[in-house]
Amino acid sequence: QVQLVESGGGLVQAGGSLTLSCAASGRTFSSYAMGWFRQAPGKAREFVAAISWSGGKRYYADAVKGRFTISRDNAKNTVYLQVNSLKPEDTAVYYCAAEFGMDYSGRDMDYWGKGTLVTVSS
Repeated sequence: QVQLVESGGGLVQAGGSLTLSCAASGRTFSSYAMGWFRQAPGKAREFVAAISWSGGKRYYADAVKGRFTISRDNAKNTVYLQVNSLKPEDTAVYYCAAEFGMDYSGRDMDYWGKGTLVTVSS
């Protein structure tokens, strides 16, 4: 079992930045690829970014490439999402998720956090 707790969301003006964090507890953090997803009001949850167990591979949705950066610190059992140049359309609940294995496969994730809300004002 892996428990994931997100933090760092908030209200920010367009063009601003935030750092989202996801603290993991339970089984060995480095055994999991990690991902960030988001769900905007009235929309389906969508993939944002993912990172392999070592951090050597990173994946991004086209909508966030060049603006968002995913990273992880296995010593701290934490994955981060640096979000820059925020746009009102980035407003969503951001979820952290874990997939057992060395790399993100695109399949269903194994564990999910409860999310942190990011609101971008225009």
